[in-house]
Amino acid sequence: MLGPLPAAARKGRGAVSNLQGRYEVNGRERFDDGWGEDEGGAPALKTVVTDEVAKSILTRNASPDIPFNVSLNPYRGCEHGCIYCFARPTHAYLGLSPGLDFESRLFAKVNAPELLRRELAKPGYVPENIALGVNTDAYQPCERELKITRRVLEVLHECRHPVGLISKSSLMERDIDILAPMAEQRLACAAVTLTTLDPRISRTLEPRAAAPERRLRTIRTLSEAGIPVSVSVAPIIPFVTEPEIERILEAAFDAGASGAHYVVLRLPHEVNPLFQEWLQAHFPDRAQRVMNRIRDMRGGKDYDSDFSTRMAGEGVWADLIRQRFYKTVERLGMTELRGRFGRLDTSQFRRPLMVPAATSKQGRKAAGQLDLF
Repeated sequence: MLGPLPAAARKGRGAVSNLQGRYEVNGRERFDDGWGEDEGGAPALKTVVTDEVAKSILTRNASPDIPFNVSLNPYRGCEHGCIYCFARPTHAYLGLSPGLDFESRLFAKVNAPELLRRELAKPGYVPENIALGVNTDAYQPCERELKITRRVLEVLHECRHPVGLISKSSLMERDIDILAPMAEQRLACAAVTLTTLDPRISRTLEPRAAAPERRLRTIRTLSEAGIPVSVSVAPIIPFVTEPEIERILEAAFDAGASGAHYVVLRLPHEVNPLFQEWLQAHFPDRAQRVMNRIRDMRGGKDYDSDFSTRMAGEGVWADLIRQRFYKTVERLGMTELRGRFGRLDTSQFRRPLMVPAATSKQGRKAAGQLDLF
């Protein structure tokens, strides 16, 4: 029968469709024209990384429910493909889909280290703790070759500038030679996201991220190197990852994590339909129960962006999750890194010794270069 094709899961990808972004003018829909698809199902989707020359590199926020004011993201999009990623809607600003495009059409800010140097060299710059890799993972697969994150860390190390990292990649271990000396001077801390201990769930939930057991080993490796490590149990998804709260915390504690925090599932903008497509593809038996519980924690809505509730939810179920989480944290003694960003030291900051020349129109004029325009 001819008609719209249902979304189908692809191996190694989180989203099951290339859902239209909210700013796109032309609509699109997968349609069965009668010819059918290959027996192997949907074809493999190749990841394309495009170099981007960014205009700025530090992002500032004034959100009262976030423990940092400044962040740095070396990449747009993320190949890890986590279906729940709150950054997915940002691809809509590029005229791309927050679905499969977000995890397969990436942009690397190749001039990030140079921009950071210029920012830190400004006379009026006041050092604040920088959160590295918040919007998209700074240690996603392409970082292995591009090494933008490592070069950013080299600048921060040189300038004795505090940094906090969060990742679900074992590649963070590569930079222990930079992070360990910084941590010794109270200039670095790390968090590892651990959503589930079940590799079967992880393979569809966050398909190209490190396996849960490998992330536990990363926590242990960083901790043994003297780097303060916390575990981010985020997001907590009712009836999918929520039953594992206590076991995740216990496993992270055994691996050396000395702090923990959590966030309940958030479904802003296009994340909502993408997540519901994923639920129907992988957990059709419990999809309605999951969404009902999410709405119980969001005042009857799929999502509420109010600062007072967006991270932890509200109502009876949200309160039960909060109690379970913090009772386990207290029992294990994982309270060392509460206010972890506040423990980093900004007083050691020194401006960079080398500052690259500006490449903007104003910079070319200052250097005496001709301008055709």
